[in-house]
Amino acid sequence: MLDRTNSEAAPEFDQRAAEPAGFDPREVLNFAWRQWKFIAGVTILAILLGAVNISRQIPMYTASAQLLLEPPKTKAVAQDVVQNDMPLDLPTIESQIAIIKSTSFLRRVVTKEKLVNDSEFGSGPDGAGAGLLSAIKGFFNRTPQDDSKASDIPAEAGLDALPPEVIGTIENIKGAINVSRSGQALVLNVSFTSADRNKAARLANAIANAYVVDKLDARFEAAKRASTWLSDRLVELKQQLRDSEEAVAQFRSQNNLTQAGPATLSQEQLSQLNGRLVAARAETAEKRARLELLQRVQSSGGNISALPDVVNSGAIADLRKQENDISRQEADMLARYSDRYPAVVNLRAQRADIRRAIAGEVARLTNNIKNEYELAKARQEAVEKTLREVSGQTDEDSTKVITLRELERTAAVNKSLFEDFLQRSKVTQEQSTFEARDARVISPAQPPGVPSSPKTGQIMMMSALLGLLAGIGGSYLLEMMNAGFTTPRQIEDTLGLPLLASLSKMETRDLTADGAVLTIPQYPFVKPLSRFSEAIRSLRSAVMMSDVDHPPKVIQATSTVPGEGKSTVCLTLASSAAQSGQRVLLIDCDLRHPTTSRYFQAEKSPGLVDYLAGGADLQTIITFNESLRLWVLPAGAKTQNPPDLLGSEKLKLLLEALRAKFDLIVVDTPPLGPVVDPLIVSQLVDKIVFVVRWASTPREMIVHSIQRLSGHRKVAGVVFNYVVDAQAQKYGKYAYSYYYGNHYYKKYYHE
Repeated sequence: MLDRTNSEAAPEFDQRAAEPAGFDPREVLNFAWRQWKFIAGVTILAILLGAVNISRQIPMYTASAQLLLEPPKTKAVAQDVVQNDMPLDLPTIESQIAIIKSTSFLRRVVTKEKLVNDSEFGSGPDGAGAGLLSAIKGFFNRTPQDDSKASDIPAEAGLDALPPEVIGTIENIKGAINVSRSGQALVLNVSFTSADRNKAARLANAIANAYVVDKLDARFEAAKRASTWLSDRLVELKQQLRDSEEAVAQFRSQNNLTQAGPATLSQEQLSQLNGRLVAARAETAEKRARLELLQRVQSSGGNISALPDVVNSGAIADLRKQENDISRQEADMLARYSDRYPAVVNLRAQRADIRRAIAGEVARLTNNIKNEYELAKARQEAVEKTLREVSGQTDEDSTKVITLRELERTAAVNKSLFEDFLQRSKVTQEQSTFEARDARVISPAQPPGVPSSPKTGQIMMMSALLGLLAGIGGSYLLEMMNAGFTTPRQIEDTLGLPLLASLSKMETRDLTADGAVLTIPQYPFVKPLSRFSEAIRSLRSAVMMSDVDHPPKVIQATSTVPGEGKSTVCLTLASSAAQSGQRVLLIDCDLRHPTTSRYFQAEKSPGLVDYLAGGADLQTIITFNESLRLWVLPAGAKTQNPPDLLGSEKLKLLLEALRAKFDLIVVDTPPLGPVVDPLIVSQLVDKIVFVVRWASTPREMIVHSIQRLSGHRKVAGVVFNYVVDAQAQKYGKYAYSYYYGNHYYKKYYHE
């Protein structure tokens, strides 16, 4: 048996598996097509809000002046004295920017430009910070001294002495000032923002000029303070130098150390004697080491001939050579003669003489080492004695010399310090005179032609961008919140079932023919070539093909919740089958809300309930409808226990008997969500058609209902009902049935 669920759904899954994964531009275009109205609306709203914001802002003008910071100069003030100005590196430039924004600096601008009573920045009685009551009180309580109070504040006054209105004005203009560096150049851009373009240019120039003057004043004041301090310090140093020189002269006089005083040893002579002493000590140490080596060899009974001095001796080397020659001759003679041969005896005597000569030479070298050590030691002692004799003085003379040297050093230090301060004093005096400026204005501020804020273009562009992003995000959330099924792919991926057909939502204008309004079940008879009629025929064929070997004869239609149109689908499916010439029976098993019975105006006629309860004959309750050309078994009387009746053996026997009399039996059952009736009937039918309202019924409820219907064994597939074609087309390639229906149907059929 070939099951459509497996035979047709599987190829669809394989087709999707072969589709490329990842970003699909068509999905983006379809999403934009579906939600363009919402996105455009949110974007237009954001643009309108931006325009309203622009219209409520006061136009502000920004004027800029440029200050050039002079590069550092190197000045040779005197010989061996070079003065360098502070280098203009990045930290220094940042410090200058902080100075311009400081309260103490801006106080000059506020005072000079009289900004305390300014209508825009002032905090005085007439300024922007004063209320109406303060202005009235200030007018009546005003004194002539009030107008000049701000200008009478001395520049040297501390910040604590400033009136509150002056401090408030300074804080107000701080928000209007912007100081920045121009690229990598030593140029500062001083900008001022105001509602008045002329005021912006005037105050920007005032700040720039105040900075130039402040630099000159700061240099002059610093040089002046340094000169005053150096002058006072020079008086003290001069007196210290005089006292130290008088102390040296007085000490020489008291201790007879004037011109005829005891001679002292110069540093150069002491250095020479110390050098000789170091050399003598090194030589003594060397000789002592050689002597100690000789003594260790003698005490241990070693061979003195192995000492370096003995080995390196030329005489000993010659003697050992002679000894070797005689030994060789003796060996030759012994090879031919006996040891008593006269020549052999003579050679042995010569060798003994040579050995005695070697021993005597070794003894002489040993005595030389001892003598050299004694001589080096005597030289060292002589140098030490000479150094002590030359530098040694009595305790009293040594104390006098030390004291004299201390006094002389003190006098020399005081003299050097005095001369250094005297030289710096002259440098400071030169700096206190007029010098070149450290900064100058190279580009005065001009009144701007256009306002700097609000930036209309940027605000509108940002509003449009934010609106577009908000619209896209809102559209995405709306689609995420849409709990219903919209495409065949969603049905197949979520439920594992095929989509049997998609039935468009029929409006009144669609059902009107020749001035009369048709019912949906009548529509296939009047317009058999319409797209809706073709969809019904496709549904009928799909149900038949769900089991090719054993085509189903008893078909049940149900849904998840009421209002999804399952009764209308039953009527239309039955009427389409009857139109094709089949003998069709429509049974209304919705015993609680018999919509099908009401359609045929048979809700009060005897029907299925009456038959199952045993009070009616089957021949009397089945009627033929001429309009739709089908047989109808209405629900019948009301009952309190529909599940018991539908689960009875009598209904099962009834359906078995009706199979032989009819070609197709369509059973209309209640929605599966509220009641259990469809589950009972599903055990008696061949196939189930599950009706889903397009983009409406929650997916979770549909999944739960399908799972309750014994899995997928009898469910032939899903029918989309009430499909809005204009919206369904916007779901792209996954809405192929809607697309084909709208664009290609008319190529083959006409009304």
